[in-house]
Amino acid sequence: MSEDSRAQSWSSSTQVRVQCFTYSWTISNFRFLLDEVRKCLRSSIFSIGDKGKWAMRAHLNGVDEESSEYLSVYLVLLSSPKSPVWAMFQFCILNAQGQKTGLMRSQRVHRFLPGGDWGFRRFILRDFLLRYAHWLLPDDKLTLLCKVSVVQNSFSISEEKRKPGIRIPTCTLAEDLGELWENSRFTDCCLVVAGQEFRAHKAILAARSPVFRAMFEHAVEESRRNRVEIPDLEPQVFKAMMGFIYKGKAPNLHSMADSVLAAADKYGLELLKVMCEDVLCRDLSVENAAHTLVLADLHSAGQLKAQTLTFITDHASEVCETSGWKTMVGSYPHLVAEAYGSLVSAPCPFLEPRLKRLKPS
Repeated sequence: MSEDSRAQSWSSSTQVRVQCFTYSWTISNFRFLLDEVRKCLRSSIFSIGDKGKWAMRAHLNGVDEESSEYLSVYLVLLSSPKSPVWAMFQFCILNAQGQKTGLMRSQRVHRFLPGGDWGFRRFILRDFLLRYAHWLLPDDKLTLLCKVSVVQNSFSISEEKRKPGIRIPTCTLAEDLGELWENSRFTDCCLVVAGQEFRAHKAILAARSPVFRAMFEHAVEESRRNRVEIPDLEPQVFKAMMGFIYKGKAPNLHSMADSVLAAADKYGLELLKVMCEDVLCRDLSVENAAHTLVLADLHSAGQLKAQTLTFITDHASEVCETSGWKTMVGSYPHLVAEAYGSLVSAPCPFLEPRLKRLKPS
């Protein structure tokens, strides 16, 4: 008998069942609570099947010195008949249009014990919330949405009878809308950028951008002619913006995040604006810090501005020697004053030499 004929093989398949639950928590009178409540707030209790009782917790002024300028949010397991409970979670804010924004999700499955919590110390800057209160705090209410994915007991398919099921295909809404844009199907307006014409859809533009919405709602020339001139945008920046409008994605931001930030600010695309802030923040360097601070100030990018001021504080002696800093001293003295004030308030035992280097002459 050959070796091959004597060989045997075994196989098994293991699946992990996950139970998902979404809970919405609205905090009313947010500004009042921001001034009056120094401790944490807790949501009502909610249950996830047999996986215990849970709650959300929010610290309006952070949980420590490093997060004092942020809203901190946590998911708490209050009690469970079986522990530990393994779960992933994500938090976001529901804006005035009921859309999800500021999404943050756990990067791995966490082990919850009764009384234990996991969350985000620096979920969102309070100044950013207040700056865009009309969008994020409608009627002075903050609505937090938490999605919890609890891991059930794993099981082996070979140990139980396979049951037929219906395979549900992945939603392709973003790809379908993107195809309408990329192939100019069923368009009803023309956008002109640097002499180039792009066909688009008024309904989609109006749904995604308040600026386009106002443009098409009123009896302006653009609305009558269904032709809109887009000034001061390069075609590649315009295409990135339109990709976001149609698909919710903005590819290749690293090469033009500053230009896309300006476009997003001009056309009221707040999520795209924050996406650009994130890229610019990750790309901060001694050489570009002053330019980034100017950019953040020009376009009211609160989170980016705060992070850039912190970066300049940490690298003051190097930043003040750059050409960008010297340009800012001459053209934007108020930003120099803000950077100086940030450095003054920073805890540092060797501060005096750095102050002298940063302070404008």
